[in-house]
Amino acid sequence: MKADFYETLGVHKGADEKELKAAFRKLAMDCHPDRHPDDHTAEQRFKAINEAYDTLKDPQKRAAYDRFGHAAFENGGMGQAGAGFAGGGFADIFEDIFGDMMGGGRRQRSSGGRERGADLRYNMEITLEEAYSGKTAQIRVPSSIQCTECAGSGAKPGTQPVTCATCQGSGRVRASQGFFSIERTCPTCQGRGQTIKDPCGKCGGQGRVVEERALSVNIPAGIEDGTRIRLSNEGEAGARGGPSGDLYIFLAVKPHEFFQRDGADLYCKVPISMTTAALGGTFEVATLDGTQTKVKIPEGTQNAKQFRLKGKGMPVLRQANIGDLYIQVAVETPQNLTKKQRELLEEFDRISSTENSPQSTGFFARMKDFFESFGE
Repeated sequence: MKADFYETLGVHKGADEKELKAAFRKLAMDCHPDRHPDDHTAEQRFKAINEAYDTLKDPQKRAAYDRFGHAAFENGGMGQAGAGFAGGGFADIFEDIFGDMMGGGRRQRSSGGRERGADLRYNMEITLEEAYSGKTAQIRVPSSIQCTECAGSGAKPGTQPVTCATCQGSGRVRASQGFFSIERTCPTCQGRGQTIKDPCGKCGGQGRVVEERALSVNIPAGIEDGTRIRLSNEGEAGARGGPSGDLYIFLAVKPHEFFQRDGADLYCKVPISMTTAALGGTFEVATLDGTQTKVKIPEGTQNAKQFRLKGKGMPVLRQANIGDLYIQVAVETPQNLTKKQRELLEEFDRISSTENSPQSTGFFARMKDFFESFGE
């Protein structure tokens, strides 16, 4: 049985638009498939959350759902649910319910044949330092904007669009064939309900022209790779004075020379000499907050040992928390030895005991026992 949409989002039935949006954003971030690559049910949960929100955020869809439940959107319940929507046929009901998700249909049009503009995508690459501190970026976006000559109407100044004679302003035409009645978009006005006898000379009747616009984009501190930022009404201008679409900024964080990121934590591999690992010592590492931090290495440090620098990682998006920086040491074997260095190492090897290399001594002892067990 399909889950209740309100239960899916974790809100009460009287929740307002703000509560719905907040619940959806939190669940969508927590349940996004990219965050659960090994969970095969994550995508299904994510789809269920989207379906619930797409229904409840729309007043008409929500009213139908509150009255008829899931049956409002099933074949058996369409006729009843359709009573709460404008239109006079199956196609009308389908467009009223699914118009937003389809990116077309009557819900994309307003009075006077005006159409909503298309959404636009802009890919932006930033550095890890910029993701750490945040920034305000200036971008230039080629886009359709409203024609200033005709104020977006598409008609020559001093004239107005006229009602389409083919569809009488409905934007749809109906054709009967036997027992069936098929409704389709009006071929004369392309569904706008109006035609233009005297088109604007600047935009050719489209109500919009292509220009490059300069926009300011605020990138908050702690932003992650793959994050999408939505700028409302900054997309393509609508046709015939219709509302503009949205602009989506897709962010990619460049790989860093020293640091690798995992959520709010950073990782850095630092090579150290064999003598530093054996005798102990200190070194300094630069961090993204612009400071140098000292790391103390105790004597006898083994290869791949990690040291945690608390609060030296990435800030958490829109929170006061900061992640940690993990330093992993890589013990470097000496190369290009001089004669003196070789003699000293050979002397050290002669006077070494099992206590100097407990791991290797223990390993080979266990390996010997393992091999001898075959003879037994």
